[in-house]
Amino acid sequence: MYIKLIQPRMLMRPMDTGLKVRMSPPLGLYTIVNLLRAEHTVVVQNENVEPVTYDSPDIVGIMVSLDVLPRAAEIARPFRERGIPVVAGGVHITTASQTVPEGLFDVLCIGAAEGTWPDIIRDLRQGQLRAVYRCSPTLSGRDIVSPAYDLIPSDKYLYTNIMHTSRGCPFKCDFCYNSFGGHRYIHREIADVVAEIRAIGRRHIMFIDDNFIGDPAWTRQLLEAIKPLRIKWNAAVSINVAAIPGMLDLMAESGCQGLFIGFESINAASVGSVHKVQNDRTRYEEAIREIHRRGIMINASFVFGLDEDTPQVFRQTLDWIVAQRIETVTSHILTPYPGTRLYDRLETEGRITSTDLSLYNTAHVVFRPKGMTAQQLREGYLWIYRELYSWKNIWRRMPRNPRQRLAYLTFNIFYRKYGRLTDRLCHALSYRRIGIIAECMARYL
Repeated sequence: MYIKLIQPRMLMRPMDTGLKVRMSPPLGLYTIVNLLRAEHTVVVQNENVEPVTYDSPDIVGIMVSLDVLPRAAEIARPFRERGIPVVAGGVHITTASQTVPEGLFDVLCIGAAEGTWPDIIRDLRQGQLRAVYRCSPTLSGRDIVSPAYDLIPSDKYLYTNIMHTSRGCPFKCDFCYNSFGGHRYIHREIADVVAEIRAIGRRHIMFIDDNFIGDPAWTRQLLEAIKPLRIKWNAAVSINVAAIPGMLDLMAESGCQGLFIGFESINAASVGSVHKVQNDRTRYEEAIREIHRRGIMINASFVFGLDEDTPQVFRQTLDWIVAQRIETVTSHILTPYPGTRLYDRLETEGRITSTDLSLYNTAHVVFRPKGMTAQQLREGYLWIYRELYSWKNIWRRMPRNPRQRLAYLTFNIFYRKYGRLTDRLCHALSYRRIGIIAECMARYL
């Protein structure tokens, strides 16, 4: 059987460049490849790096996040018109399948590929394809399948040294996809993770879990297991990492270089308004000091437009980031994804102002803010990016540790400030080569 898997083209935000869409491959699709390739021909097409071809597979699978849903429907139509069944899966389908209009796809795949795609292919063979497939709640970490790393075209991406050690997150913040729907937190077998690191064969690994410390006891075991591998690594964690005894020391000893952390807001009331219970605003500065003290850099995530935010939040946040010497920042406009508690609340309050799903990419205002106008929110969001990556504030945020400065400057200048120039260089030399250069810089910190 010939199976085609498609990642629709993402709509870039104002600060994004081609580096964003070519940062890493769609691991979810390559996981499906590994599930099925022993008996079938499985092809992946990522529209961010190559055009979609409308040939004649037996079945098509499309990965759907909310902002690409309109494009996913466009891709599906020509296949469906020729009688080729189209399966829609991914984060939005799993979270809010009830909001997907009828007639866009033939099948909705809710939950993990491991618990759905084998059934989909079996039923297709038997001529009994159903409209909805749901992953069993009994799926465990033992069932997780590694992506088909050997089939990823490494020349098309900056990094292919990425992997999951878990799925989901134990916390349920109001604005997050994990707060509702079919998302569960499960972690993998440690032996499988170690084997996958060895199979990737790189000295630098990016763990892309929603929360690398979702189960601290398990994380400790994993860190002890990877110590002998002598790798360098980055991961996303919640800010309470600094409150877990011994965790930061173990992270540093096992090769941690940087942590992505969702601070979301420096206003305690704003954090509380979306039930981000793991964030204790009174301990932000202490946590940053402890992380930096161990030579670990921080990529801080902030959300603007929370109900307690006013126009002053942008200047206040910028000043705080600079004072804390946070190495890099990812900012978002609050976005009410259907299927989350935030969406339900704003819809009940009559504050949703746009149903154009392509705008739901955290770069547009699609609701009516409480403490400022929509225009102030949009302008403040763009302003803080410009200010953070100005020469003045790049200099002021320079890490105190000299060994971190090369990696810091590389990211802030070549990815953020002059990303378009770097993107052109990648086109000329290949993304893979530039990624290896960046990885080598990180490796020797």
